[in-house]
Amino acid sequence: MRRSGFVTVPAISALLICLFVAGCSSRETAQTVQLPRPVLSVLVEPRTVEMFGPFTGTIQPRYQSSAGFQIAGRMVTRDVNVGDLVTAGQLLASLDPKLTRFSLTSAQAEVANARATLINAQATEDRQKKLLADATGGTMQAQVDAAIANRQTAQARLDQVLASLQKAKEQVGYTELRADYNGVISSWDAEVGQVVGAGQAVVTIARPVVREAVFDVPAELMSQMKPNAEFTVSLLTNGAVSALGKIREITPLAEAATRTQRIRLSLDNPPAAFRLGTTVTVSLPQTIAPMIEIPATAVLDDNGKESVWIVTPNDTVALRPIVLGKRTNTVVEVSEGLAKGDRVVTEGIHSLTAGQRVRHPEDPST
Repeated sequence: MRRSGFVTVPAISALLICLFVAGCSSRETAQTVQLPRPVLSVLVEPRTVEMFGPFTGTIQPRYQSSAGFQIAGRMVTRDVNVGDLVTAGQLLASLDPKLTRFSLTSAQAEVANARATLINAQATEDRQKKLLADATGGTMQAQVDAAIANRQTAQARLDQVLASLQKAKEQVGYTELRADYNGVISSWDAEVGQVVGAGQAVVTIARPVVREAVFDVPAELMSQMKPNAEFTVSLLTNGAVSALGKIREITPLAEAATRTQRIRLSLDNPPAAFRLGTTVTVSLPQTIAPMIEIPATAVLDDNGKESVWIVTPNDTVALRPIVLGKRTNTVVEVSEGLAKGDRVVTEGIHSLTAGQRVRHPEDPST
């Protein structure tokens, strides 16, 4: 049945829903257009200090020496370990003393034999002299001279074996290795049961009183260091613990494999935390002419003409041309176009338009 001039209730409802949805979409679109766009930015701050480094190094003693036995033998004891503090004269290790004791016993027997021979020769000399002095002429001068010669030979023999005895006693003492000065054991190069030679390095003793920072620098960077420069040496695990260091020694030649040169720094009043073997970072701050650097992602390149988006005081963006200096994959140097206090957009630069409102995380209102 046809009904003209009337609209059904379902049709009216559908029309109202469409109008409501359209109105909502219009309001959402308007709100979206009005909201400022979030961006990332950096505040321009000229850099006046350039850091040479940091390099990784270690704390090492200035003075250390390797010690060994003065005779060959089999090591039977090791009385201290790496890291132990030792005092002058303290026993460090010892060799098997059997052979040296046998030599000592033999030397003592030879001394006794030589002493008896000397006593006999002295008695013979005395008898010959008495007979020569007797008026009966019981002996001749030649026999007296021979007795004197025998006594002198016996005396020389005794002196010889006494020296051998002293050497044998010292050899027994050489079976014990003792510290020559106060220090700390930094390394062992022999183990118990090992046969070591005379003079072979067995243990290394370091003097912890004078400590230095030791690190390696690539040979091509050596020209950047200034004479009498003061380095900052800090603990790798705690940068707040630091000390100043001056160059004491530079190896004249670069290491063939790594092409680096080793530098030793004298530390000025190093803290107690700078123990031997501690890992440190070494850096050298150097004053330079003011330089402005920004992230490479902030630069717009339009056919060789570089520019950046600047955030204005009213939180809009404006395009500003710049002139670049040195550049890397991550950072560029700006020689013209920026000044201290400018805020530069670093991300999303390709979708901005001049005058567009933006907001950045550094803004307190956000």
